[in-house]
Amino acid sequence: MRVFAVPFAGAGASVFNAWSSAFPETVELHAVQLPGRESRYAEAALGDVDEAVRRVADAMEPCLDRCYAVFGYSMGALLAFEIVRELRRRRAPLPVQLFVAARRAPQLPAPRPLLARLSRDAFLKRVTEYYDSPAVLQNRDLLEIILPVLRADVALCEGYVYRREPPFDFPMQAFAGQRDASAPLSAVQGWREQTTAGFSIEVFEGGHFFFNASPTRVQQAIISRLEHYLRGATSS
Repeated sequence: MRVFAVPFAGAGASVFNAWSSAFPETVELHAVQLPGRESRYAEAALGDVDEAVRRVADAMEPCLDRCYAVFGYSMGALLAFEIVRELRRRRAPLPVQLFVAARRAPQLPAPRPLLARLSRDAFLKRVTEYYDSPAVLQNRDLLEIILPVLRADVALCEGYVYRREPPFDFPMQAFAGQRDASAPLSAVQGWREQTTAGFSIEVFEGGHFFFNASPTRVQQAIISRLEHYLRGATSS
């Protein structure tokens, strides 16, 4: 089977570089590379959720010839959710599981002022406070590279408008950080409304980027779910 992984704001596909070796041979990882970063640095970052969703769905659709799952982290969770809804509207094959991490449920409004249009210093201060941002923001050289795409990604999220559609009929698993101010546990639990199948939530120590502190645990949680599905598919 395949796993499509969508990164958090400001990040590229390389955040999942170590994941392929952690997954069993039966699972093939595909990391989404959005415009404006890493190998697509020369392209303009996208500022609209709908456009980003259409582009990723276009790229994914030819690869849906086997069962698959989708994982998204923070902004990636929002995009992953909408990508799957777009694939459903196209009547494309749907995933066996959707994994969402460090993101409040899409139907819940963000309880904070908008950040994307703040001045440079105010933007960085608020992002660091609210998202417990990683050390990359303390590196001046890297900061100048990622700041434009980070601001574009934040604007993309802030421009998102939730549209009510039927919940999914496949399982979902959510991951939350105990001290994540941007996605507290109560807000992550709201994803339960987006599926009529099984829903579970796993809580990690740390703030918004528990992904960096506990990568093996996140990977093992995903692998466990996928292996459970594969065993069931094989036995049936």
